[in-house]
Amino acid sequence: MSRRSTRLGNAQRGLTLVEVLIVCALMAMLTVGVVSGTQQTPSARLKKSAAMVNAAVKVAYTRATATSKHLRLVFDFEGQTVWLEESESPMLVQSKDLSGAAGADPVTEVERQAIVEGERILKGPPVPKPKFRPVEALGFGDADTGRGGKPLSRGIRFREIQTGHDVEPKTQGRGYLYFWPGGLTERASIQLAIGQSKEANSQLTILISPLTGKVTLRQGAVRLERIGDERDLSEREDPGAF
Repeated sequence: MSRRSTRLGNAQRGLTLVEVLIVCALMAMLTVGVVSGTQQTPSARLKKSAAMVNAAVKVAYTRATATSKHLRLVFDFEGQTVWLEESESPMLVQSKDLSGAAGADPVTEVERQAIVEGERILKGPPVPKPKFRPVEALGFGDADTGRGGKPLSRGIRFREIQTGHDVEPKTQGRGYLYFWPGGLTERASIQLAIGQSKEANSQLTILISPLTGKVTLRQGAVRLERIGDERDLSEREDPGAF
């Protein structure tokens, strides 16, 4: 009777051990599922999108320096994608002058025509605009169709984009960030948001320094601070971190 009880006890202990192992396995699977689900939260997808834009800026900055070509990143609001383009021709971008012409306003039609003709002569022949072609390497995909490039994560969108040559922030269409050989880009503010949310904790701003290509992340929506044209870039300041 004693031996039989011992065997039953051993069987019960073995069954309990199996149950414990099953419970541990289920807990491990549940933990993995929770961690995986956490990585897909809107906040995590927002940070992932910011990291992707950060990587794209670094790729463009490095490629422009290494190849001595002019490049630009294209930010497409409709497709919520980013792709890289390059040009063989030199490129110059500048802010539009919205202040109006100096001096007295022309009164007669002859005066107006004279002013227009004078401005045309001073400007000289028009400079041909450089043509950009998509860079399909480096993980950007078939950007030539306008549907390629790197997409933002699900539910994440571009809120506003403003670069040094933009007078006003862009909220639709396409935004462009230019890169020149020798290590130079534009000051830029790229705002990302979770859907249509206006909460600060649902928005991230990517600030870019023109002299180093440094990327700084800021919580919330941060507008680009304008710097006067009289400021000397040879000071080698890094205005990327506000």
